Amino acid sequence: MPKLYTFIKYFCVILWSCFVIAPFLWAISTSFKDFNSVTGGATYIPWLQFEPTLDGWSVLFKPGSQGGINIIGPYFNSIFVTFTASLISIALGTLSAYALSRYTFKAGFVQNNDITFFFISQRIMPPVVLAIPFFLFLSTLGLLDSLAGLILVYIVLLMPIAVWIMVDFFNRVPKEIDETALIDGCNPFQAFFKVVLPNSIPGMIVAGLFCIIFGWIDFFFAFILTFTNVQLLPVKIVALNSSITPWWSLSAAALVSVAPLIVVAFVVERFLSKGNLSGALK
Repeated sequence: MPKLYTFIKYFCVILWSCFVIAPFLWAISTSFKDFNSVTGGATYIPWLQFEPTLDGWSVLFKPGSQGGINIIGPYFNSIFVTFTASLISIALGTLSAYALSRYTFKAGFVQNNDITFFFISQRIMPPVVLAIPFFLFLSTLGLLDSLAGLILVYIVLLMPIAVWIMVDFFNRVPKEIDETALIDGCNPFQAFFKVVLPNSIPGMIVAGLFCIIFGWIDFFFAFILTFTNVQLLPVKIVALNSSITPWWSLSAAALVSVAPLIVVAFVVERFLSKGNLSGALK
């Protein structure tokens, strides 16, 4: 039985790995094809089954006058908006989550759990429900089609994720740590910033990962709230669509799009492997 269990376990891991890796291998192969290679039948091995070309990649960096979409500007816009909104969301979400975890709020029948659910409910609502309010709000502030407007909207969208994750994290942190800091002469602010916050880095990293992922892949609000002055990467990639789907260019765009997430995941994994994010709670 132990050998059978080991076989099934490794078989499932290998099967799942193939399921995850196969799309990346297909995208890499397709990104180096051209129209004839894609429409001529299934081919996967370059030089043996098809002649590789950089046509799919060059389209991403050519200006529109040369038949490209030039993703450089939108790419850096996406990085700036996503990471700025994520950092602010984590900062505000951590403070809010700590208050909800350590203090009791009550206004009639509304209590801490209700407030936490209110934050989470912002992610439950369909995006189309929020589109018109966001549009009118940014229009009133004069922030439509601007990076500042997108950052503001993304903070509203990402902060519930940070609050949700950090509330659960703080609930697992013993309150004795706060009490010990207070006994040692710290005021509540010092206890949070000097004692609790350093031990909250693992939770903040997890919250940050989720915020970055959800912010990076958003298309709906980036499409609704921007026009010509500002464009994010997901909106720009849509410009590749035509009567004939350019799978070679879309595959290259997909690989470029996922690259920052892979880098972030790799950096975090390096920290985790070194124990830099291990909790200091014993």
